[in-house]
Parts: sequence; C-alpha cells; structure tokens
Amino acid sequence: MDTVVLNNGVEMPVLGFGVYQVTDQDLCRASVAEALKVGYRSIDTAAAYGNEKAVGEAIAESGIPRERLFVTTKLWVQDASYDGARRALDASLRNLRLDYLDLFLIHQPYGDVYGAWRAMEELNKEGRVRAIGVSNFPSDRLMDLIVHNNIVPAVNQIETHPFCQQIETAEFLKRNKVQIESWGPFAEGRNGLFSNETLLSIARRLGKSTAQVVLRWLVQRGVVAIPKSVHPERIAENFRLFDFSLSDEDMKLIATLDQKKSSFFDHRDPEIVKMIGSRKL
Repeated sequence: MDTVVLNNGVEMPVLGFGVYQVTDQDLCRASVAEALKVGYRSIDTAAAYGNEKAVGEAIAESGIPRERLFVTTKLWVQDASYDGARRALDASLRNLRLDYLDLFLIHQPYGDVYGAWRAMEELNKEGRVRAIGVSNFPSDRLMDLIVHNNIVPAVNQIETHPFCQQIETAEFLKRNKVQIESWGPFAEGRNGLFSNETLLSIARRLGKSTAQVVLRWLVQRGVVAIPKSVHPERIAENFRLFDFSLSDEDMKLIATLDQKKSSFFDHRDPEIVKMIGSRKL
C-alpha cells in the first residue's frame, strides 16, 4: 500500500475504507472485516456515525497486529471543548477496543474548536493519538487554527470528487503542510457520476470501473481517499488501484468536470451550521 507522510512524520495509507452511513452494526462489522481481508489497513469512522463499536469488533476479530493498522475517528460538535474532547477520546477508544488512535479529527468547524484543539495537542503529546487534524474546515478557519496553536493539523478531510475538485484548497493545504483527504470521493453518485461519459470513456479504455478511475485520479493528485461500500465485490474492486495509472490527458479531461462548488451543502450557510450544530449523538 502506498502511503503519504504527514507533517509529524506519521505514515498514512493513501487509500482507506470509510463507514459513513453504515448504521447497521452487523453490516458495518462484516464490511470492515471484508475490507481488512482484501488488504485495506486504514479505517475511517466517527462518533457521529454510530458504528465505532462495530468497527472495533471487526478490527479485534481480524487478528491483524495493531501497528499495521491506521484508525481514524472524529470528534462531534457537542464534544468540541477541552473537557469534551478528552471524554470523547476515552469513549471512542473504548468503542474501538484500542489503546490509541492513529488520527483524531475535529469533525466540523463549529463549537469550541480551540478548546478541543488544546486537548488534542495534549493527547498527541501523551501518545494516545499519533496525529491530529480537522474535517470540513475552510481555509480561513484552518489558518486561524494554525496561527493560534502549537501543532499544525496533519489532515483536513473535505469533500473532494470530480465535481468538487478543491484545486485551490489543495494548493493551500500543500503550502501549509496539511494533507488533503477526500470524503465523498464518488459524490454519493450525485450529478450522474457513475454514468458520466468522460469518466466512462477513460474507464472503458483502461478496462477499469468508473469508481477505480475516480480513486486513481485522487491518488495521483496526492489526495487520500476513503471510499465506502457494503458490497464485497466493490470493496475489492476499489482496492485495485495500483496496477494502472491515468495519463496527463486523462487528468486534464477529468479536470474539466469541476463545478467548483459542493454537491451537498455549504458549511458557511447559517441554516446548515444550525442544523449540524443542533444534531446530538
């Protein structure tokens, strides 16, 4: 598995397995177990997903040595405070049956993120978290966090897919030594992603699926990807990215699909902020 080196020297696989919206515990456990069997070694979950226990069960049952795994979870808005972050990590580690996390992210840029970040810096120094980062942070909020704290976030996990390519944001993150990570790499199928003729034409020529083309495009851009599936055949298919590459022409063609806007929602929309901030676990 190819890896990227985070700004603190920790290695992170370029391809992981996500479990967003997999709320059925048995299905989540089975899907993670299948992903680990296929060869995934990075698993991404969150307290807000409600499936940390299922992920932990699958990890425990896999028999894979802990040091070979990279496990990420996230801090929800209501826990975004100094004390809340410490309590939340304890709860997540219990659910995951782990002694430490590889990556702990602030899930949303709301609440007392500065108090939470101070706690996360301490947890990192204590060795309970190998790396800390954020998710869904716009560049101005991220820079404010960088300027006023000691540890630069290792990762910013943001919406990134062919219709929302985050070109300028990716350049900003690279300049500031923050790794970009994609959530929603397939845009949840929105905008007809799987039937898009540009992607299909590339896939046909290479003898690959549209999903594989999208994931390969992300990896070649240096973007960490965490695709989700509950279908064993697709879990395996998504993992087969490292026996082909996209040409410069392929990359240019995919670049033309960028709509430069979210396919989901605007994190700066007050109604969205209110909705997310009021969602309790």
